[in-house]
Amino acid sequence: MSEIVDSKTCLACGKPLQGRIDKKFCDDYCRNTYNNQTKSASNNLVRNINNALKKNRNILEGIVPEGEVMAKAHRDKLTQGGFQFRYMTHTYTNRKGNIYYYCYDYGYLPLENDWFLVVKGREE
Repeated sequence: MSEIVDSKTCLACGKPLQGRIDKKFCDDYCRNTYNNQTKSASNNLVRNINNALKKNRNILEGIVPEGEVMAKAHRDKLTQGGFQFRYMTHTYTNRKGNIYYYCYDYGYLPLENDWFLVVKGREE
């Protein structure tokens, strides 16, 4: 009686595999390639959000003068630099009920007429 052998192939390149029965890839290159392709969509999303957060933080940092902890800026100045208001790391509500939106250690408080108070490290 002849036994049918299920020949497995590499998940990345499709070449026949030899060796261990549970082997999935022919070498480390194929394993890395397969895993990078599988995770690329979610990695790209996270990478893009992190880049947007860093850019937002850098824009806020550029508004606060050296040695100061706060400054005012108009929405136009923020958006011209590429600030994306939908990305923030967290919020902080002070005792008065004002909500500060943070990008890491820099935050902003919406004021009237599209003005913002930009603060450095005012989170408690």
